[in-house]
Amino acid sequence: MLRSAISLALLLAVLQVSHCQRIKRLTACLTDQGLRIDCAYERKTSNSLNYEFRLSKDAGEGTVIASNFKVPSAPYKPRTNITTNNNLLCLYLSGFTTSDEGVYTCKLKINNDYEDLQSKNISVVKAHLAKCAGISLFVQNTSWLLLLLLSLPLLQAMDFVSL
Repeated sequence: MLRSAISLALLLAVLQVSHCQRIKRLTACLTDQGLRIDCAYERKTSNSLNYEFRLSKDAGEGTVIASNFKVPSAPYKPRTNITTNNNLLCLYLSGFTTSDEGVYTCKLKINNDYEDLQSKNISVVKAHLAKCAGISLFVQNTSWLLLLLLSLPLLQAMDFVSL
């Protein structure tokens, strides 16, 4: 009985960890025109993706500022733009000021998926944000860089590269 209880607890812990890894990273930075929030996620199916970005300035539920399944708040709707690329959802908020500071939430739901809505929060204060850099190949995928570094001695030995 004790073994089965331990096995069940371990299985639930593993399922919860895999469940929580849907959104991998949420970052914020300043662009020339405003704020950019990157919501990187793990995609397990090819089903369509529903997203929602919220801004909360207190302990409440917050305001929908961008979504493809709920109506965004009127003041934010003309100021937001969403792009998706390679498991990365980017929110661009133009005219970002200190009045737009608060806790931003990225919520994702993949249609017909067995998992519930996934969400992650980030606290955004304009004075503490870094400038956005261009999308770096190093951030997107470092495996090609590692392969290149590991193959450099082999290329040198074959006189393809001279240092």
